[in-house]
Amino acid sequence: MKRSASPAPPVSPPPLKRKIESTTTSQAVASFFTPASQKKPEKVTWRIVNNSLVVGKYSKDHTQNQQLQGDGKRKVAAFDLTDPVTQDSTLISTASGNTFAKDPRDWKWWHNKVPERIKQLDAEGYQIVILSNQKKINLQNEIKGGRSESKSLSNFKEKVVAVMRQLDVPLSVYAATKYDEYRKPRTGMWHEFLDDYDLDIEDRVDLQGSFFVGDAAGRPGDHSCVDRNFAANIGITFKTPEEFFLDASPEQIVRDFDPASYIDTEAGSAAPPTFSKRHPLELVIFCGSPGAGKSTFYWKHLKPLGYERVNQDILKTRQKCIKVAKEHLAEGTSVAVDNTNPDPETRAHWTEVAKELKVPIRCVYFTAPPALCRHNDAVRAANPSLLVCPCPMILTHRSTEPRIPQPPPGMAFADFARRFREPQLSEGFEDIVRVDFRFDGDEEAKKLWCQFWV
Repeated sequence: MKRSASPAPPVSPPPLKRKIESTTTSQAVASFFTPASQKKPEKVTWRIVNNSLVVGKYSKDHTQNQQLQGDGKRKVAAFDLTDPVTQDSTLISTASGNTFAKDPRDWKWWHNKVPERIKQLDAEGYQIVILSNQKKINLQNEIKGGRSESKSLSNFKEKVVAVMRQLDVPLSVYAATKYDEYRKPRTGMWHEFLDDYDLDIEDRVDLQGSFFVGDAAGRPGDHSCVDRNFAANIGITFKTPEEFFLDASPEQIVRDFDPASYIDTEAGSAAPPTFSKRHPLELVIFCGSPGAGKSTFYWKHLKPLGYERVNQDILKTRQKCIKVAKEHLAEGTSVAVDNTNPDPETRAHWTEVAKELKVPIRCVYFTAPPALCRHNDAVRAANPSLLVCPCPMILTHRSTEPRIPQPPPGMAFADFARRFREPQLSEGFEDIVRVDFRFDGDEEAKKLWCQFWV
């Protein structure tokens, strides 16, 4: 009797299969087997604006549902996507559960209600748009036997196309890749979108009926409030993903900085401090963070009194600043040292100069907190035709020096915060003039300054 051979045992156990939500639709499969001559034109188009903003558009073959309302306005449903840096999730998250996606196919819907709700909005006539910060995208082309787009951009496009095809509704995605006018909470992406859809004409958008959904909402545990602040800058309703898709109750808001609070709390307060010259010849040094308004204070208050300005951004080194300051003082001209001078060690260089030349030394201390200084610096950088001035806080057309290039904001602010010690009379100052922040400007300037910029 012939014995049947038993099957050979496997060399190793079969790998465990992990279920991941498919990003391929039946429509895509059918398209794969369709002859090229019968295929319809690709629905997704891409472009890059100012080497910064990535724009993708998914169009439909049939007549789009987006129609103007009876009053001639269009409602907009805007969404964040996901932020690979902060791991925020609004429409999608990683399918693997990893903090960062392993590849362009490692994604799933944030909740199974997402695609159904998006399609419902399309049926209701909303213009749908995705507005997302994507700073990890590198737009620099790689040269490997020819020019090609970077891997990060290619991966982003592949993921977004899969999302668009599953939704299969007309929509666009705008991705800000740099820290510029396009990055939320700044409104550059929004205005680019309005221009693309001819909605930039006044009263073409129903702001009251439009909304933005995002996860950076200023809640306890959120990394920031940029999505909520972005919606506030535009003037539309804001909702978190939980509120919009799951009908959750609004949570407590924690904002590190709200410029409007300075307008409200300082309105009607005491008059701004004035500065007067106390001696025919004196040395004045400033102490304050970048963005505190030191240079503007000089042009407004000290320049008219005849003080010569010494600034390390211009002269490059402290030794050169000291040399120039001594030359002015030797000629009988008072000097204002417009540097941050954050600690006693730095300020001691100037008290030694005062002792050597036997002139009184005074200190002007700018008390603006770090968040306010970052805001001022961002307003000034984003609006080069405007001048930011504290005490009172005034926005006017710039008429003084051109803006000097500064180190990256994070470096400059962090360095000052690390070294800062409040100035004391015991350091050798005759007096310390405290300059607290207050705002004073016209309505146009106030509207600009009260936007969120950081």
